[in-house]
Amino acid sequence: MNLILMSSLEGGALAGTLVGVIIGALLLGAVAGFLITRAIVKKQLKDNPPITEAQIRAMYMSMGRKPSEADIKKTMNAMKRAKK
Repeated sequence: MNLILMSSLEGGALAGTLVGVIIGALLLGAVAGFLITRAIVKKQLKDNPPITEAQIRAMYMSMGRKPSEADIKKTMNAMKRAKK
């Protein structure tokens, strides 16, 4: 059946069909890649949520220290640098 379909298309129509299939496959792959990546990122954020200033404040309080804003900012910057 493929041979019948291929032989009934002339050169220009065959080239147009191939280009259409290639563009369609690229679009389908891009959409699938986006959805898969989005699901993976959501799962990682659910499993490992980013640390907040309130959590750092609670950590200092649990150690018996009253944190200053400078301590909190310093710890947040250290966490950001450690992630890179």
